[in-house]
Amino acid sequence: MLDLIIRGGRVVTPQGVGDWTIGVQGERIVWVGLDDPSLQAGRVIEAAGKIVVPGGIEPHAHLASLVTMHPGGREFTLGPEEDTVGMAFGGVTTHIDFCFVHPKTDIPAALDHRRKRWEGASVVDYSFHLALGGALPLKIFDQIGDAIAEGFPSFKVFTNETLPPHPHRLPFKLDFGRIELAMTRAARHGGIMVVHAEDDDIVQFNYERFREEGRTEGANLHLVHNKLSERLAFTRTIQTAHATGAGVYFVHTSAREGVEAVNEARGHNLPIYAETLHHYACFSADDYRQPRGFCYHTYPSLKTADDNRALWQGLVGDAVSTTATDEFPTSLALKLRGKRIDDVTGGNLGAEARMGIVYTEGVVNRGMSLERYAAVTSTNAARILGLYPRKGVIAPGSDADLAIIDPAIDKTLTREDFHVSDYSPWEGWRVRGWPVTTILRGVPIVENGRLHAGPGFGQLVKRKIDPVILRRPAS
Repeated sequence: MLDLIIRGGRVVTPQGVGDWTIGVQGERIVWVGLDDPSLQAGRVIEAAGKIVVPGGIEPHAHLASLVTMHPGGREFTLGPEEDTVGMAFGGVTTHIDFCFVHPKTDIPAALDHRRKRWEGASVVDYSFHLALGGALPLKIFDQIGDAIAEGFPSFKVFTNETLPPHPHRLPFKLDFGRIELAMTRAARHGGIMVVHAEDDDIVQFNYERFREEGRTEGANLHLVHNKLSERLAFTRTIQTAHATGAGVYFVHTSAREGVEAVNEARGHNLPIYAETLHHYACFSADDYRQPRGFCYHTYPSLKTADDNRALWQGLVGDAVSTTATDEFPTSLALKLRGKRIDDVTGGNLGAEARMGIVYTEGVVNRGMSLERYAAVTSTNAARILGLYPRKGVIAPGSDADLAIIDPAIDKTLTREDFHVSDYSPWEGWRVRGWPVTTILRGVPIVENGRLHAGPGFGQLVKRKIDPVILRRPAS
């Protein structure tokens, strides 16, 4: 007797898509194959007419995070208690947040603090990237190997300050000497670098120049965080990674230049990966001039319609490996508080919408295969960041993390379709297909429009990256 059977759906697996049955015992998948009427279970979910994919993995979230764009206050984004409710409704079963390490702390202390904040707070499973920022003492880099051994093998660095320096802002930028050192340590111990890549000289000069020219309105953000900046920073990072033997996962790739740099590096068999945001793929800098246009902004900025096309080409093809959100959930008032190039609130509120938007825009509108859809919303993030095969795949032995999508849903999204904050940037967007059931470790946590799990159901997941991912472009 199994605990759960999912019957009748089109199931997306590494072997392809088929009308298969999934059997679950406890937290794990134990059976995927042709339906066997003799199989019995305590619970059966009929998924006829629907699509069953691996539970979504959100690889880039900033929950319970200080809002540094407005350094005069101490405001934070929504915490996991609130935002992971939306993730669950959106088919997301695991998210990876950030643990920031600054010069006044170290990796063990920062990680201990972040783990305590999440304990008993998340609806879905979770892990953390370690973010290294500022003029870190060199001894901190000696802690990288221990962090990897403990199950935290990804290290985020910023090649620039996203905003002009301010005495009340913690530093984000890591100089390239320290980046090279971090890469060397990560490569030695089986870790990967997670890189926000912009050219600091260009970005900071543009802030200065635009202030002097009186062009400080936020609609100019794409000219400050420009395309050349992305090209230069991606290229420099790739060359440093090549010299150290490190793998790189570029977060929120925003421009054609970034896609092309990653594609070229992969052509040279380097372990380089690109993430983009569905916001970047669907909105452009022209949208900044809409009444609520800064709802779509994050750092680096939105770019052009040509960049939208390049990002979708990379997602449907293989140059862009994952979709994410840069989840940074705030109220609408806080999101729209900034109006200038140096104070617009960054980050997005989109984790709940990601699976549905990528299905509509990728599968329905651009012919993305269901296998590729599962890859860019779950499997690739699991493989690159060390969750695979426990997460990100429908296969015997893997966690029973599943999202069931109803392709018959055809509607224009409204505020009532969302469960986080007082707005969504996706209000007014037409979708054809939407997650209707989310199963985490064998438990249906969202079903029939209702949430059946609460904060604390999510568990911390330790990660280990397959060495193949770090040797060549394997995802």
